[in-house]
Amino acid sequence: MEFGVFLLAQQRGYHQTSHEVIQNSVEQTVAAEQAGFNTAWYAEHHFNNYSLSPSPLMTIAHCAAKTERIRLGSAVCILPLYHPSRFLAEVGFVDSVSNGRLELGIGSGYQQFEFERFDVELEDAGKIYNEFLDIIPKGLTQDIFEYEGEFLKIPPSSIAVRCKQDPMPPLWITSGNPNTLGRAVREGHNLFTTSLLNGTDAIQGLRSKLEGIAEKENKDLDDDVKFGFLRCGFASDNNADIEAYLSNARFQRRISESLKYRRAQSDDGYMIKEVPSETDLSFDQMRKNLPVGSVNQVIDKLLEEVTILKPKHFALQTQLGDCDQKTMLKQIEVWGEHIIPAVRKELERNEQTTVA
Repeated sequence: MEFGVFLLAQQRGYHQTSHEVIQNSVEQTVAAEQAGFNTAWYAEHHFNNYSLSPSPLMTIAHCAAKTERIRLGSAVCILPLYHPSRFLAEVGFVDSVSNGRLELGIGSGYQQFEFERFDVELEDAGKIYNEFLDIIPKGLTQDIFEYEGEFLKIPPSSIAVRCKQDPMPPLWITSGNPNTLGRAVREGHNLFTTSLLNGTDAIQGLRSKLEGIAEKENKDLDDDVKFGFLRCGFASDNNADIEAYLSNARFQRRISESLKYRRAQSDDGYMIKEVPSETDLSFDQMRKNLPVGSVNQVIDKLLEEVTILKPKHFALQTQLGDCDQKTMLKQIEVWGEHIIPAVRKELERNEQTTVA
C-alpha cells in the first residue's frame, strides 16, 4: 500500500503568517520524502484561512525542485475555476519539470465563497467539470485537439509542453456524487475518498458505496479500481500533543462545513471564525474513531480500517490548523520509521496467508 501526506496549509489565526504556513508545507514535503512516503498532496482553496494553497500545480513545481523521488499530487485542482487551455499547458509543464512525478487530482469544488469571487456559478460546477474531463485526455494525448461544449470551447489547438508520463499523469477523482465516481471508474481513473472524522461504521459504509459503484460499471473494486483514503492520524504517548492534533482536526471540519453550508462568519472578511457545530465530535469520540494514540494503537487501528476499506493509497493529514511544525516533522518521521513499515509488513503477511 502507498502512503502520502496531505498538506492543507491552514492558518488558524494571525499568530501564523502566510509565509510560515507555505514554508511549513515545503518542509513537510521534504521530510515526507526522507521518511519514505510515496506522495505529497496539496489542496486548492482561495480567499480565506481555510487553506493557503491557491495553486497546487505551482506548489508541485516548486517542491519538485526540492525533492527527487516523492510523487507530487493536486488534491484537488478545482476545475471550474480554470481556463482549460492554460490548465492543460500548466499540467504539461509541471509533469515535465517534476520529471514525471505528477499525480493529477481534480474536482468540481463546493465553496460558494470561492466561486462568487471567480464569477462562476456553483450550480454549473458539475457540468463544467464533466466538460473538463472530456478535454483533459484529448489535450494531453493528442497532437491537436478541439472541443465544443456548453461552457468550454477550444478551437484546434496543441499543448506545447508535453507530459513526461506516457500517455499522461494519473487522474484522481474526488466527489460525493456516485455518477461522477462511476464515470471515473468507467474511464479507468483513480478515486480519492474519505470518511472525515467518522469511525469504522462509516468506513464500512464507504466500502459498500464504492463496491456498488464499481459493480454498476461491471468492475471489481479490488482488481480494477485504485482508490485512496484521506485520514487524520497521530501517534504519540503525549496526551497534550494528541489533543492538540485533534483540536486542529476539529477546527478543519468546523471551517469546512461553515464554508460549505454558507454560514461562515468573519470579523474582517478573511479570517473565518471557528464556531462550534452540532456535528462536532468530542475528543473521546475522535480517539475512538481515528488512528490516534501510541504507535502500536495507531498501527492496530490503521490495520483495522484498511482491512475494511482495502484502499491502495492512504493519505495522512499532517498540516492542519496551527499544528506545531517541529511536532509535525517528528510525526512524519515516526510514521516513516515505525508505522508504515509495520502496516506494510502485516498487510503483506495477511496477503501471503490468504494466497496460501
